[in-house]
Amino acid sequence: MNAKYTIGLDYGTNSVRALLVNTSNGQEVSTAVWTYAHGEQGVILGRDPNLARQHPADYLKGAEVTIRKVLAAARRSVKGFAADQVVGIGVDTTGSTPLPVDAAGQPLAFQERFDTEPAAMAWLWKDHTGVAEAEEITALAAKTRPHYLAKCGGTYSSEWFFSKILHCLRTSPKVAKAAHSWVELADYVPAALTGTEAPDQLTVGVCAAGHKAMFNDDWGGYPDEEFLGQLDPRLAALRGRLRPKAATIDQAVGGLTAAWAKHTGLQAGIPVATGAFDAHLGGVGSGIAPGALVKIIGTSTCDMMVAPSGQKLADIPGLCGIVKGSILPGFYGLEAGQSAVGDIFNWFVNYIQPGGKAGSHEALTAAAAKLAPGESGLLALDWNNGNRTILVDQRLTGLLLGQTLYTTPAEIYRALIEATAFGALTIINRFEEYGVKVEQVLNCGGIAEKNPVVMQIYADVTGRPMRISRSAQTCALGAAIAGAVVAGVYPNVEAAQRRMTGLKPQAFRPKAKAHATYRELYALYRTLHDAFGTKQWKGGLHGVMKQLLEIRSAARAG
Repeated sequence: MNAKYTIGLDYGTNSVRALLVNTSNGQEVSTAVWTYAHGEQGVILGRDPNLARQHPADYLKGAEVTIRKVLAAARRSVKGFAADQVVGIGVDTTGSTPLPVDAAGQPLAFQERFDTEPAAMAWLWKDHTGVAEAEEITALAAKTRPHYLAKCGGTYSSEWFFSKILHCLRTSPKVAKAAHSWVELADYVPAALTGTEAPDQLTVGVCAAGHKAMFNDDWGGYPDEEFLGQLDPRLAALRGRLRPKAATIDQAVGGLTAAWAKHTGLQAGIPVATGAFDAHLGGVGSGIAPGALVKIIGTSTCDMMVAPSGQKLADIPGLCGIVKGSILPGFYGLEAGQSAVGDIFNWFVNYIQPGGKAGSHEALTAAAAKLAPGESGLLALDWNNGNRTILVDQRLTGLLLGQTLYTTPAEIYRALIEATAFGALTIINRFEEYGVKVEQVLNCGGIAEKNPVVMQIYADVTGRPMRISRSAQTCALGAAIAGAVVAGVYPNVEAAQRRMTGLKPQAFRPKAKAHATYRELYALYRTLHDAFGTKQWKGGLHGVMKQLLEIRSAARAG
């Protein structure tokens, strides 16, 4: 009866999840998932393949439905459970997913005139309509504000805050004129739950602001008005309506409103933590600490690390940002990632459709597991949705090299898995090239949970053991940990992690022979990576196919 619980709300690409957690030990008591009602699996698409939007009404409905469900499930499974034992809420979301709001902080899509207007909705993280604007922002910053780019890997992405807003200003004048401001989804949901959506009350999280909007206390917050004004005077005007300070996840944005208490069955006034991105709180839920690389592996991946804020840290090219306090308060948060991983496997199964039951993920994985490294003679690039790290170029595409008239679906499937593993190794190498030592790799997400073949290939390619978080819902768990801290159950995030997180006992360890073959293949991968992905590369590709055949012959003979 004395147990305390928190709820983590996890807003993904297709659905929202609520997770009810016992704060004393991290036990996940109940969970509920609600798929967004608008669009295709919650995503509103258009003729432009780069467009991906969401209706913000789904965010509110999702919170109400899932919170009610987890409370009902807890009452069935925990004797004596009562909703007043829930003492805090944390929120994680996709990002950068900004939405235009009016002067009261309400989404424009709530207005009848904009209800079906995609530009008035939330611009989902994987919306790349602002590619040209991102290039313009990058070019201007390189010329006039290089320190801005230094903290976000050297390139500003089309996935991020200002690229999307600038594209809206240029292509959707009615929405642009009606928008008083723009708010990240990670900031909007906590504000809605606490009634603090008004511009002068809104709490902005440093996670979203720092990694996607070039916010940094060292230069006074967001990029300066002069810089933004050179892009568009309306951006300069917007800067004055954005918040001057940003908060970390150990700070509450306010208490749950009476209206939301009625909607959900929770107690009014319980604290709601500052929001953050799913991957960052996935790092928290996996037990991230200095030296630990957390890989959140799903449709895409995010690779998270932290370093003490007192440590001298180099600016690392190609990262998605180095931001103080963005993952753990008191530490630098470092973010990298791959734009597609599970999405590449899904592309092959769902679009190419290699045929019948033999073309399912399960069947292809089983067949791929029977192949030795190098046996297929294939090599792929993992850029089917562009490259997030280290090239930061959304206009790069996938590549499959070495196929013959005898190439099988299983061989292709394995080559795609290996390509994502080579991309993962490239990220590890970039961290270490700039002095951030990767001492252990912690994995979480659906693929890490369910596919041991992928984990073994990752271990063999990287030459490092792969450990798995004991939680299958680390993003929601990280949000629940933030809820426990703002509720005062723990004095800080690290203390909460020690009690509420853990790893599975199994580890996938690299096999020496496989790793030796993958070292040869990775050298060829880097040749293709640099040849197609950089302007600086000089060399020839004439030997790559022949080297693949030599590796294939050795693998088959062995």
